[in-house]
Amino acid sequence: MVITNEIHVQVEGYCGIVDITGDMQSAIRESGLQSGTITAFCPGSTGGITTIEYEPGLLKDLPEFFEKLIPSNKSYHHDDTWHDGNGFSHLRSALLGPDITVPFVAGRLTLGTWQQVIFINFDNKTRRRSLVLQIIGE
Repeated sequence: MVITNEIHVQVEGYCGIVDITGDMQSAIRESGLQSGTITAFCPGSTGGITTIEYEPGLLKDLPEFFEKLIPSNKSYHHDDTWHDGNGFSHLRSALLGPDITVPFVAGRLTLGTWQQVIFINFDNKTRRRSLVLQIIGE
């Protein structure tokens, strides 16, 4: 069986991070499925999805990491094309990727004890994002 849902998140710009683990677990519970996989996907080219330990230190470290790796104050060719100043956002998104797939067993995500799924908004402004959750299982 395949079930597709959407969740909506409001997230700050410049590496705003939101924990979507609870949303994913709720979607599994509501599906009634016991085992399978759930994929979270961000339509768009300035967001990313991954896992971290969702704690204050890493919530600071991760944006600092991306700022060092792909600085927001540098000019990018994308900016020359669209003049929107978010070339760095697209590069960060391409590096991290727009999705994640997590197995679930007995109706529960198989994440580690300190592991949460996060969405990161790399754009240079606050955004309301729609994320697609697709569950495949039995």
